Parts: sequence; structure tokens; C-alpha cells
Amino acid sequence: MEEKSYPAETAADSEFVLTRVLEAPRERVFAAFTEPAHMLRWWGPPGCTVVASTMDLRPGGRYHYGLRTPDGATMWGRFVYREIERPQLLVYLNAFSDADGGLTRHPLKADWPLELLTTLAFTEHVEGTMLTLRWAPLPTATADERQCFDESHESMRMGWGGTLDQLAAYLKTIAP
Repeated sequence: MEEKSYPAETAADSEFVLTRVLEAPRERVFAAFTEPAHMLRWWGPPGCTVVASTMDLRPGGRYHYGLRTPDGATMWGRFVYREIERPQLLVYLNAFSDADGGLTRHPLKADWPLELLTTLAFTEHVEGTMLTLRWAPLPTATADERQCFDESHESMRMGWGGTLDQLAAYLKTIAP
């Protein structure tokens, strides 16, 4: 069966929303986001390879990762977990980082928000799991950062879409 993407909702405060039904049980989809061994296998945009993956899964804990891009560069990122409700909810701050986990700016967009609030809701669905992603700049983001984020929704849809395509393919390789 083909994976389904639903149109993004438009919300106030620059929120980006994407919903995808994944053909796997909710616990398996949640595990794919919360176990570093899984994240190594699918995380990131198509063409990128995870080269570092450390996770401290608890409120206040971090996931720190490095991605090798197709041109050989390494890009770093981190999550700082705020809420974890297994298997239905993950809330974290998402940011670019350096190799040591310190905050950095987007390597290609100087006005990209420094941190984004990410909410992932995992809902049981007749075809598997409905994943709803909500992504938004923090209230401290500047007007220029919000504008950059708002103008990037189509690019985010493609980037997240490619990442979730990789997740869907990976989930099919995990034994039930």
C-alpha cells in the first residue's frame, strides 16, 4: 500500500504541520524516533548518511547527530527533549549545532530560527500510525526569522517528506 501524505494545515504563529500515515504499529514508529540504532538507519534528508547518533531520551536530555551530505560535508543537529509520552507524543527543541552540541545557525539561511519547537503526535490509525508533525519558531524568534520560516514551508514539506519516505521504507525492514 502507498504511504499517504495529507495537506498541511495553516496555523497562526508560523506553524508548519505535516501529517503522514505510516504502515506500522504506533510503538514501532515511536521506537524509530526514540532509539539511536533506528535513527542511524533512516534519519535525515535523502542522500544524507547519519555519521553520529547519541541520545539521552528524557525531558532535558538530548539527541545529537551528525549527517554527511552527498557532497561530503558534515552537518550537525540536536534535539533537547521537553516531553516524552510513550508511544503517543514527543516534544523537543530542534536546532543546528556544532560537533560538540553547541547551538549554531542554519548553514545556508542566516535568518533561520535558532531553535524550533517540534511536536510529534503518534496516533493509531486503521492503516498503521498517523504521525502529525508540528514545527514552529519559538516566541523569541525575530520577525526576520519568522518570515524566513514562513517562506520555507514548501522546502520543509519536501525535506520532511523525503525524510518520512525514508522512515516508511525503513519501517518495512523491521520485523514485527
